Formats: sequence, C-alpha cells, structure tokens
Amino acid sequence: MGMEDSKHGFEEEVALVEYDKVELKCSINDIGAEKLKNLVAGAMKLDKLKSLMLPKSPGFDQFRLWMLVITTMAILLWVFAFQLASMGENIGSTTVKFDSPPYFPPPRVYNNEGYLMVSCNGGLNQMRAGICDMVAIARFLNLTLVVPELDKTSFWHDNSQFKDIWDVDYFIKSLGNEVRIIKHLPPRLRKKVQRDGLYSMYPVSWSNMSYYYNTVFPRFQKYEVVRFIKTDARLGNNLPVEVQKMRCRVNYEALRFTPAIEEMGKKIIRILRGKGPFLVLHLRYEMDMLAFSGCSEGCNQSEVEELTRMRYAIPWWKEKEIDPKSKREAGLCPLTPLETAITLRAFNIDPQIQIYIASGDTYGGNKRLAALKAFYPNLVKKETLLPPADLKPFQNYSNQMAALDYLVSLDSDIFLPTYGGNMAKVVEGHRRYLGYKMTISLDRLVLISLIDRYKNGTLNWNEFSQAVKAAHANRMGSPSQRLQFPGKPKLEDYFYTNPQECLPSIVVRKPVTEMG
Repeated sequence: MGMEDSKHGFEEEVALVEYDKVELKCSINDIGAEKLKNLVAGAMKLDKLKSLMLPKSPGFDQFRLWMLVITTMAILLWVFAFQLASMGENIGSTTVKFDSPPYFPPPRVYNNEGYLMVSCNGGLNQMRAGICDMVAIARFLNLTLVVPELDKTSFWHDNSQFKDIWDVDYFIKSLGNEVRIIKHLPPRLRKKVQRDGLYSMYPVSWSNMSYYYNTVFPRFQKYEVVRFIKTDARLGNNLPVEVQKMRCRVNYEALRFTPAIEEMGKKIIRILRGKGPFLVLHLRYEMDMLAFSGCSEGCNQSEVEELTRMRYAIPWWKEKEIDPKSKREAGLCPLTPLETAITLRAFNIDPQIQIYIASGDTYGGNKRLAALKAFYPNLVKKETLLPPADLKPFQNYSNQMAALDYLVSLDSDIFLPTYGGNMAKVVEGHRRYLGYKMTISLDRLVLISLIDRYKNGTLNWNEFSQAVKAAHANRMGSPSQRLQFPGKPKLEDYFYTNPQECLPSIVVRKPVTEMG
C-alpha cells in the first residue's frame, strides 16, 4: 500500500491525479466612477427635460425637488452596490464574491437500478479521484449513490467525514441532473441490510466500463445494495469520452471544499499574493515517505536505522528489503532539500521568490531544510503564515490540512512536486484544467543522473543547467497527449494528470520530412 503526504496520509503511489471552473473576469472598477458620473448627470438631464414639459402648479417645485433627491439617491445606492459586487470580483481570487445563489438544473429522471455505497481508501487526493470514478460508475449504471464514506482506519487516522471536507449539499445538487446522490440509505433498505447483511466487493483495478456493465451490474440486480470496499484506480485511464467528461465534472465542478476550508485557503493565498509571486513546493522528504520507499539519501546511519525499523513495523508495507542506492538511481526517490535547491537554481528560479512548502514535516527538521534555505531564504508554510488559532479547527485532521495545501497549490505561479504521488498528479491535472498553469513535472531518472554528474565535476554549472532545462522543456504542464499502453495501465499517463478529453483540443503536428 502506498502513501501521499506524511501529514496528509499515505496513498498508493500509482501514476495518479483534487476544482473550480476557470472564470473569465471583467473588471468594472476602472469605469465605475465614470458610470456613476454619467448616471447622475443623466438623471439631472432627464429631470430638466421633464421640467420643460410638466405644467407648473403651486407646490410643484417642492415636489419636483423631492423627486430629484429620491431618484438621485436611488441611483447612487444602486451604483454603490454594483461597485461593491465588482470589487468582490477584482480584489482577487481570495475575496468573497457577491454572487447570486448557484443555479441547479432539474434532476435527471431515470429508473433506479440499485444503490451504490463506497468506502474510500487513501489520503485526500486518492480519495478525491476515487469519488469521481464512483460517481461516473453510478451515472452510467443508473444507480443511486450514497455519499461516500472516507478512510478513517489507515495510517493517518483522520476521522473526517465527507461533509467535513467537501460541501456535501453542493455536491449532491450540482450533479442532480446526471445522477441521484443521497446522504443515507432509505429506511426500508437500512432494515434490509440489517436483516440480510450488506454485500461488499473489491472492484477490479483499472477496469473499463464493460466490466461494470457485465460483471458488476448483475450484483445490483440481485442484492439491490452493493458496497465497494475500495475506490482507488477502479477505472482505467482511457474510457469513452462521455465517461471522461463525467469524471471531470465531478472533479472540477462538484467537489467544492467546505466554506471554512475555502475561506482559510483564500486567506493563505491573500497573504502570499500580498508579497508577490510564489512557488508551491511539494517536498516529500518526510519520514513516512522515506521509510516506505526505502530512500535514505542525505540521512546519517542512525536515521537510516530508524527508517528501516518503521518500514518493518508497518505490516501492509510489503516491500522490506530495499537497496536505496539503486532505488534513487532509478528515479524512484523524492529529492532531498539540497537536490531540490540545486534543481530550482538550474531552472533559473528567482532566489527571492516565496516558496510555500505543501507537505508534512521535513525529515531532519530545520537542520536538513537549511540546505534549501541557503539558496531560497523565503520558505513559508501555512503554520508560519497563520496564527495558531486560525489552524486550530483543522489541526488534528490531516485531510483537511491537505485541502488547504491543495487550494494554495492550485493558485500558485509555479507548482513543483519532488515526488510523483497522488497530490502531484491530481494537482497537475487540475492546473491544466485551469488553463495550463505551470507545473514542473520532474524527470527524476534523468535529473538524478545530471545532479550526480554535476557533483562529481563531469558537468560544469552551465552545462548542468542547460541539460536540466532541456530535459524538462515538455514537462511544464503545457498541452500534450496522454501516453497509452493497452493492457499496462500503470505505465500509462494517469487520466487525472492529463484529462485531455476535458481540455481544449490539441493539434498534433506531423514531423517535417526533408525534401530531396
């Protein structure tokens, strides 16, 4: 079993992708003052015109004056409200908007073929992708989905329910015209489950829709209520376009965090934006990640022993004997803080940029982070940007803390993960959907080789930097085609990393052939 963030829980480290739709904003602040001037002037001109047309009578002038005052005040109040609403749009993405309540289309009417219950597994982003898959399955099998149950028993022991992380009412209503979602089984079915038991199953990983139509659907016809015990990677990467679009709609429109999480995420972004551009670094050099992967670059002997003990102590981590050197050379280890600093400099990233660390505690603490801070002094985390009281409601819930990092990661100028786990994959796909925002997806196999050659003097700095940039020229979150390997889903590009069916069309240019 794999992992995601240390403080955010483990997730299976398969090639995996947690969205608000891109909004095109048009500011009216610059024209507001002129509009106000024109409106008031227009009211006065209209009043003057009426004075030439209306007959004069005793007391009429006083009446006309009062009408002018009332009309002008009404216009001023309307323009003030209009300006205030526009400010909500233009102060930034961190400002509460004065939007009208969302419109929810009429529910889809269909013959319900059964009830799907699901128990999600993994950390925040693994569960997020799994929930999207479950909604798609329910939609195309004409099932009713019960709001998913989140993982509460794995390594991170987070007791959060769905409603504690995502806006459950919005989730249900926004998808109502596609699939019926309910919070609990109806009383009749609860009694049936209590009497007869609940049929549970593990869906086959990386399955296509034929598996669900032909193998899974008959079980709903027989039992009426079926529970999926796991939700991670239960659908393949390459499915019919209508299924892919359904997955995207759930991921990028329906899964909206709770207002409390959204507002705290916006506050962090507002603080960062107040000081200029920022890069989010998903630094996975954490104790759990190192212990699980067997990676120990930069660690002393006592730390290596500590990590080994942890790996052997957790029974569901199946791989115990690991050669850290070969693992690193194969590009299967997270970068150390020093390797991260060298990489950032190779990309010519400004040493004064703010770097927000979206991860748990770095193994070795500040002493190990010192190597990164020597190159990039403006390191921050949510814990250093916010007073303890702001984080207290989320402090003991790793998935809620991860949700805050997720929001900041989406808004950043650059997102750079040092390891290819679930958060790295999901955020990259979400940033593509937001408009191909820059995400540097490191080719660690190539990068580690280059770093070692630079360290041993085989490459000078300029050669090293140019090689790093050349190796990643097409790994910056720009449009690309998802790689497919039929029958080998783990070798493919993960759907949620590059949901191309939901993105603008990509024109693939044929290579120019030489003319004789």
